[in-house]
Amino acid sequence: MKTIFEKSNGAEGIGVGEYKLGDFLPEDFLRKETIGLPQLSELEVMRHYKELSDRNFCIEKGFYPLGSCTMKYNPKVNELLASLDGFANLHPLQSDEDAQGALELMFNLQEALKKITGMDAVTLQPAAGAHGELTGMMIIKKYFETKGELNRTKVIVPDSAHGTNPASAKMCGFDIVEVKSNSKGQVDIEALKQLLDKDVAAIMMTNPNTLGIFEEKVLKISELMHQNGSLLYYDGANFNAIMGWTNPALMGFDIVHLNLHKTFATPHGGGGPGAGPVCVVEKLKEFLPSPVVEFAGGKYFRSYNLKHSIGKVRSFYGNFGVLVRAYAYILMTGNNLKLASADAVLNANYLKEKLKNAYELPFDEPCMHEFVLSGERQHQQGVSTLGIAKRLMDSNFHPPTVYFPLIVHEAIMIEPTESESKDVLDNFVDTMLKIAEEIEKNPEEVLKSPKTTPVKKVDETLAARHPDLTFKN
Repeated sequence: MKTIFEKSNGAEGIGVGEYKLGDFLPEDFLRKETIGLPQLSELEVMRHYKELSDRNFCIEKGFYPLGSCTMKYNPKVNELLASLDGFANLHPLQSDEDAQGALELMFNLQEALKKITGMDAVTLQPAAGAHGELTGMMIIKKYFETKGELNRTKVIVPDSAHGTNPASAKMCGFDIVEVKSNSKGQVDIEALKQLLDKDVAAIMMTNPNTLGIFEEKVLKISELMHQNGSLLYYDGANFNAIMGWTNPALMGFDIVHLNLHKTFATPHGGGGPGAGPVCVVEKLKEFLPSPVVEFAGGKYFRSYNLKHSIGKVRSFYGNFGVLVRAYAYILMTGNNLKLASADAVLNANYLKEKLKNAYELPFDEPCMHEFVLSGERQHQQGVSTLGIAKRLMDSNFHPPTVYFPLIVHEAIMIEPTESESKDVLDNFVDTMLKIAEEIEKNPEEVLKSPKTTPVKKVDETLAARHPDLTFKN
């Protein structure tokens, strides 16, 4: 019997083999008339997509003060290296013998991340930061299961944490316990002590935290957790602030995820791609996802010899192109990773000092790579933080993260990264000061923004209540 995939024998109608599509699909599904695609030249198509590209905001066009996202500039040489034939066209099921170059790169990247974090073992599988968090929580869960400590069902999460932290722990079946921040925007040690019992598996922390403040008592926290038999998980989303100056191992952490697409300059706009390697101390090595890349007998190979592995967490082996870009960045930057962090911290503190009088600064502490202002004063004058963000768009600035972290009302989280020059920072300061002045004098005018973007000001209330999901040509 002939199948639909066999070569057409010229049967009447649109179809293959001796059949028509109507023999396989309901009549209602068949098109009754031609599709009517426009007849366009290559030049017209090119102009169409170029026009769409011009509408898109990108780091090549303007400044991203995007807190907790580290939208640093991605060197174009990274793209060239990732597109090399031996990397870009290597099949993910290629044998180890035929993929020695790729495996060598991955092994060397693992070694570099071990040195940078102070950890003892690494997996490159997770595809993003939140995926790394989930992997870390799975490792922690299995670690206590193998010890027979099934009572370890709680994970402590600071009230300023990234929203993915409690979500990742909850997905692994843990109960989430929130610990409050103190007046300095750091974990309240006394509050933490009250939460500790034999049911606590771990604490998830970001250091510097989401307010951009370094946890001064991190060693005390580490001591308390380990005395309780609990583990410490390090969210590496803000690692760009401390590279080369300290590391999670020195702070007492047991497990770390890194956002390669933030810290080590690989593209992650538009939701991806990303990479979230997980690094662990020696006692957690056997729990890593398998395989890990190892070297022995003069060859690199994928090893599945992990006694308590949680199994694969990603098809094939992560987002390999992102790994290439990150390794290239680390090789090119070398010891200057420390300088990159220093410049990021310097830029953030510069902006904080310039803006803290025009906007409220809830936690007036030296910051690291980012800081959080409050637009509460401007909100009382008639323009919310969202209005400030939209006004920035008319000055060729991407808005910063707003309304996060939740412990700051009308939050404006600003992170300049090390990539930006003083001229760019000064221009941003002038614009933010001008917006504050405009709100004082004429808030109604500010509320009309954005006016220069492809999509002008929209009615958020109407859009939320009556979303139009219909495509219109």
